[in-house]
Amino acid sequence: MFKENLFKAISKSGLKPVQVVVLSFVAIITLGTVLLLLPQSRKQGIDLSIIDTLFTAASATCVTGLTVVNISNTFTLFGQLVILALIQIGGLGLMTMVGFFSIILRNMSLNESLVMRDALNYETLDRIGHMIVSILLITLTIEIIGAISLYLFWIEDFVSVKKTLYFSVFHSVSAFCNAGLSLFQNSFTSYSKSGAFNLIITSLIILGGLGFIVITDIIKIINLKLRKKPARLKVHTKLVLVTSIILIISGTLILFFIENRNLLCSYSISEKLMISYFQSITARTAGFNTINVCGLANASCLILMILMFIGASPGSTGGGIKTSTFGIAIVSLRSFIQGQQKIEIFKRSLSRHSLNKVFGIIFVSAIFITVCTVILLLTEEASFMDILFEEISAFGTVGLSRGITANLTASGKLVIIITMLTGRIGPLTIVLALARKRRKAIYTYPEEEIIIG
Repeated sequence: MFKENLFKAISKSGLKPVQVVVLSFVAIITLGTVLLLLPQSRKQGIDLSIIDTLFTAASATCVTGLTVVNISNTFTLFGQLVILALIQIGGLGLMTMVGFFSIILRNMSLNESLVMRDALNYETLDRIGHMIVSILLITLTIEIIGAISLYLFWIEDFVSVKKTLYFSVFHSVSAFCNAGLSLFQNSFTSYSKSGAFNLIITSLIILGGLGFIVITDIIKIINLKLRKKPARLKVHTKLVLVTSIILIISGTLILFFIENRNLLCSYSISEKLMISYFQSITARTAGFNTINVCGLANASCLILMILMFIGASPGSTGGGIKTSTFGIAIVSLRSFIQGQQKIEIFKRSLSRHSLNKVFGIIFVSAIFITVCTVILLLTEEASFMDILFEEISAFGTVGLSRGITANLTASGKLVIIITMLTGRIGPLTIVLALARKRRKAIYTYPEEEIIIG
């Protein structure tokens, strides 16, 4: 009944699907803030301002990981569970959850499917209901496996079985949703030399960052191969996988060579590679860290900012401009250099609409980050590097920081909150939500060449 009234209200309001997605995130952040403001959410003697509570709720819902307070020292078990719920809802997308209950009650209408498509970054309406169910099953399966793996790893570290189980579940969900929020005071710096731990966390981050469309496509191909039927990966899946692998490897090697004689000088070769590998992956929207980010060289920070700006993949739990956007931009540049008229990738041609969307996302994102950085430079007393790093981290919903988050002014925190929301939903989605409906022109103007470059 609630669900039917909800969609009926949305239909009558005349809101566009993208506007519904934006408002849904705003609503859940508001609800999360109210719950975290309750006395039951905070430990005795802890006084938290409304802006700090809003910041925490926004960071959890937008699966960012930037925090102005220590989660374990500030919030009670109830408060931490509220944060965990916000992470899960934010990672899946609120509209995914609503869509799931829509499927249970009855089949979705065309308008409802349009809302789901925008929320999931799913291009076709075909079998979108099946896609939502698959997302929930995949998420639950991966998070359970991650929690079991972490439980077996931590079983000897904690005295209490309940605490071990709770920490395992919390960090499994946080890692898969690329949230970066941790119950440890210094993130995962204590486990920088543990190969098993690094493998568990990075695997969860990668799976969460690949995107549900890619994971379901891979599962489909495996099933077809087992049944000895012809199968071929989608171009989207190939592009995401190739781009992700290149970014992970190149990021690891660059960080290794830059920090070899700096922050990592006291570690062995294998440990240096492992730490570089972890940071290369976590910078792509996860936000955990196994080393002190403040100690990194400026060159390393620049590399991390590039990785944070690119972010995860479409339809994933992460932010940024997305790997497919970056991949298409590189392919487009290659085609331009080679003088090709059409942009081709994996024996397929890309439409002009896709190309326009790619450069629209990059251009809008760059302008947004620039404007927010200028505002932060005016309101905060911190270095340009620290502020730019913080802003890009928030936009990419990463959560890495050079230590200025807790010292931000109220105005600075509000800017970062808006940045986190924009990064999670997507800058182009925000623009489309604010844009007025434009009539399609029934005429075209004559073409004329303009000197460029």
